[in-house]
Amino acid sequence: MASKNIGIKEDVYERLKAHKRAGESFSETLDRILHELDSDWRTNAGFLSDEEAAALEAEVSRGLEDADDSFDELGDEVDDRLSGGS
Repeated sequence: MASKNIGIKEDVYERLKAHKRAGESFSETLDRILHELDSDWRTNAGFLSDEEAAALEAEVSRGLEDADDSFDELGDEVDDRLSGGS
């Protein structure tokens, strides 16, 4: 496997070393950390335009309202059954 040498500051080296697990190479440590970053949804935050973000927020809000309505209806049904209603 090909490799590359990079220069890093001493404090960065120490931080990287602190994340290194037993038996893990620095390359494996960097790979693991970068994979964790790539799989974190917050890494990609900001990829929507303002209009797309507003539309998504509106859809989520509507979905939450629908869920609230459904839970209210289910709660009413449970109340009816517990009180001996139909």
